[in-house]
Amino acid sequence: MSSSAAPREIVQTFEPIDRDALTALSERGRSDPTVVKTVRARTVAEGRRFRHLTYVRNLEAHVVDEPPALLGDDTAPNPTEALLAALGTCVAVGLQANAIARGWTVKGIEIESEGDINITSVWGTGDLSEKAVGLTAVRLKARLDIEGATPAELDELVAHAGQWSPVLNTVKNPVSVSLARV
Repeated sequence: MSSSAAPREIVQTFEPIDRDALTALSERGRSDPTVVKTVRARTVAEGRRFRHLTYVRNLEAHVVDEPPALLGDDTAPNPTEALLAALGTCVAVGLQANAIARGWTVKGIEIESEGDINITSVWGTGDLSEKAVGLTAVRLKARLDIEGATPAELDELVAHAGQWSPVLNTVKNPVSVSLARV
């Protein structure tokens, strides 16, 4: 996502999302705002260098690998890229749901995600001098093709989606995380 890259035209066909079903889902959320759902994933080292399989619900495995520069086979996104993908997808879903809830026609949504990371610590085996570990900056850009909204309304839509995106807020805000051997 370099600043010199020309914007691409979004060409997509969207299957309609049932606005009544979206409204019903929203109403269920309003009826009991204390509901907490636990989501789960199980990650298994495949045994091919740094390639891993992550299982969610009853879906096919989601593959995560490293690029050759990080001793991987380059068969799938690496963990940081998968995080950026999850972040972009969560924001895109929020944009789409909120545009539909407002009665607008969604013709295209594209989120460009990029982040800065110092990888010299190499998972705690390289340069262990004091430095930030993980992404130090993330930049998201939303390209929207939505009919029925003014530019100001689209700006508000983007701000609203960012405020209510679960993944964006997980990345942005401190969250309790534990790691233990079982």
